[in-house]
Amino acid sequence: MKKKRGFIAAGFLSTAAALTLVTAPTLFAKGEPATVSKLEALTKFTKVIGIVEKYYVDDLTINQIINKSIKGLMQNLDAHSSFLDAKSFKEMKIQTSGEFGGLGVTVGMRDGALTVIAPLEGTPAYKAGLKAGDIILKIDDKSTLNMTLDEAVNLMRGKPGTKIVLTIVRKNEPKPIVVTIVRAVIKIQSVYTKKVGSDILYIRVVSFDKKVVKDIKKALADNPSAKGIILDLRNNPGGLLDQAVGTVDLFVGKGIIVSQKGRVKSENEVYYAHEKGTHKKIPMVVLVNGGSASASEIVSGSLQDHRRAVIVGEKTFGKGSVQIIMPIDKTEALRLTIARYYLPSGRTIQAVGVTPDIVVPFGKVQVEEDAFALKEAELKEHLENELAKIDGKKSDKTKTKKPTPNKEKIITKEELNEDNQLKEGVDILRALIITQERK
Repeated sequence: MKKKRGFIAAGFLSTAAALTLVTAPTLFAKGEPATVSKLEALTKFTKVIGIVEKYYVDDLTINQIINKSIKGLMQNLDAHSSFLDAKSFKEMKIQTSGEFGGLGVTVGMRDGALTVIAPLEGTPAYKAGLKAGDIILKIDDKSTLNMTLDEAVNLMRGKPGTKIVLTIVRKNEPKPIVVTIVRAVIKIQSVYTKKVGSDILYIRVVSFDKKVVKDIKKALADNPSAKGIILDLRNNPGGLLDQAVGTVDLFVGKGIIVSQKGRVKSENEVYYAHEKGTHKKIPMVVLVNGGSASASEIVSGSLQDHRRAVIVGEKTFGKGSVQIIMPIDKTEALRLTIARYYLPSGRTIQAVGVTPDIVVPFGKVQVEEDAFALKEAELKEHLENELAKIDGKKSDKTKTKKPTPNKEKIITKEELNEDNQLKEGVDILRALIITQERK
C-alpha cells in the first residue's frame, strides 16, 4: 500500500476505509517509569496541546483548547463535577440569586444518561407528567448524549412563558415520548401536612429548603395527639444539608446523623443528634422512591440506621456526594466533588442509594367491590339501576355523582387506594401504634 501524504501528529491518518499508522513524534521514550513525575505529566499535556493547536482540522485558539481540556477532565472525574465557563458561571449566579424561568424538575447523570431525579409538585414538569427515572434524550432539537449536566440545565432554563420540547425515554414505553412544557417562575411550598384518620400525621416534604425544620416543628406542635407519623420523601431531590440534619435531629436523641469525608481534612464533618426537643417515642414510617435523592437519602438512611423508622417504597436515587463552587477567576469556576456523605453505620449513599425495609412498587390498591355491600338507604336505588339495565331503560333516579371536594386536610380511603405505597405505610404504622400501646 502506498504511503499517503500528510499525517496527523497523534499517529493515525483517517480514511473512509481504514486507519493507517504513520510516523509521529513520541511523547515519551520507551520503558516509561510506572510513576511519572508532575513535571513529566505537565510536559506531556503541553505537548498534546501544541499538537492539537498545530494540526487539528479546525482553527482553535489556545484558550478554546484549554477550556475543552478542562471540560473533558471534569466530565471524567464524576457525573457531578463540571467546568463553568463564563456563560455557565453567570447563569449559575442568576439561578442562586434571583428569579428565573424553569420547569421545576431536578435532573442528574445516571450511567451517562440525563435522568429525571424528580419533578417538583405543582410545577410545569409535574403537570406535564414527567416521572422519576425518565431519561431526557433530546432538549428541543439537541441530543443530550455527551452533554454535561450544566449544559442541559442551562438549556432547560429560560424566560417564563416560553416553550421547550423534551424527548423522553421511559421504562416500559415502546417508543420515546415527546413532551411540550411552558417555562414558569418556580415557587415551591416545601412542606404539606394532612391527617389519616384522627391519629396519624402525614408530612410531605417536597424539597429541603431553609424552612423545612421549622415547618415540621410547627406540624408536630399543631398535632400533639398524633399517635404516628408518615414522612413522605418520595420525589424529593434534596436540598440543604442543615435541614436534612435538623429533620433527623427532631426524631433521634443521640448518635451520629451523617458524616462528610473527603481528602482535605477541613472538609470532614460529623453531625450529631441532640436530646433536647426530640420526639423519640412516636412511631414513624418514611416513604421513598427512585426520585428521593441527596438530603432525602440522608434523612431516610439515617433514620433507618438508628432503627427509628420503617422505610417503605422503592430504592432511592443514590446521590451522596458534596460539591462546591471554586472560582478560577472572576468569570469562570469549577463545580468540584470534594467529599462523600456516610450514614451512621458507615455505609455510603453515592451510586448505591437507600434500600427500603419493605419494598413496595407504586400502583393502585386492587379493591374487589361487593355489589351487595351497600347501606340500606342505597340498596333500593342500586337495584332499580340494575333493573333498568335489564329492561334497557335508564332509571329516572340515575344521576352522575360529582366528587365531593376534600376541604379538610384529611386523606380519604379513596386516596389511599390510589397510592399503595402510602396505604402500605399507613397499615405498617397502625401495627406499630398497636404494638406500642400494648407495651
